[in-house]
Amino acid sequence: MIQLEGITKSFGNLQVLRGIDLNIDKGEIVSIVGPSGAGKTTLLQIMGTLDAPDSGTVTIDGTLVSRMKEKELSAFRNKHIGFVFQFHQLLPEFTALENVMIPAFIAGAGQKEATASAMELLDFMGLSDRAGHKPNELSGGEKQRVAVARALINHPAVVLADEPSGSLDTHNKEELHQLFFDLRNRFGQTFVIVTHDEGLAQITDRTVHMVDGEIATPYV
Repeated sequence: MIQLEGITKSFGNLQVLRGIDLNIDKGEIVSIVGPSGAGKTTLLQIMGTLDAPDSGTVTIDGTLVSRMKEKELSAFRNKHIGFVFQFHQLLPEFTALENVMIPAFIAGAGQKEATASAMELLDFMGLSDRAGHKPNELSGGEKQRVAVARALINHPAVVLADEPSGSLDTHNKEELHQLFFDLRNRFGQTFVIVTHDEGLAQITDRTVHMVDGEIATPYV
């Protein structure tokens, strides 16, 4: 599903990624762990086409995205990749339902189709009764589940998450972690999760350890 070959990235004189090779299979839930500064988030951003490598190639679901122009990348990203961040990044002026619908509208969906898809996801998340609430009326766990629903609205092949449970308490962390597995089982997505949470890393299908811009081998 995701193939990274020879990925390097520098910011000025600082080399952040040093020739990363990584393959992730369809339907895998993979965690990426390592100390701060190891290059985890940079790697995730390149994987998600939010940043470009200095060298190397990125292939997602058979498409060589590292050679695409920006307009093509934006369209590909909207339809094929979902993002979940540490802080939910919901728009405060919109309801939960409206926040989830936004990527569907960007992809060209009509009001009826987008509403039906968003409500189906919110129902799956146990949030159908919160659809009309704005972010300031939701708990931290509810906001993050809305953010996950937003990431899934266009049925992406890949979901990338950067410290998704970092701002949650223990109970909400556990619920969010289980949600990733429930979603994989229901919809078949591939999940790549950057995390410092050892509990989450231990239950994923595979853990990739990064140190100083490289993947520590062997990884499990």
